[in-house]
Amino acid sequence: MQTGRNDIDDMIVHEKMQAALEYQNDAWADGRADGIEPEIIADAAIAFAMRETIRVHGETGAEALLESLRSRMLAGEFSPERTVQ
Repeated sequence: MQTGRNDIDDMIVHEKMQAALEYQNDAWADGRADGIEPEIIADAAIAFAMRETIRVHGETGAEALLESLRSRMLAGEFSPERTVQ
């Protein structure tokens, strides 16, 4: 069976997402090691992400992202108790 172009693109995006999450985890750990409270790190990360999203996709794109994140949050996707099967 031949892997389609979309499958390959999805795998690349998944790998990039995993790498980005590792970078975020490293930055989080560095901040905590420097004594920065988790709430401050989270607020800074969200503010930076929103500025970049608005820069790249505009306010309408940022609003769509926020709506998507809200739906995903309410579905429990970001819950620390969530287990991925």
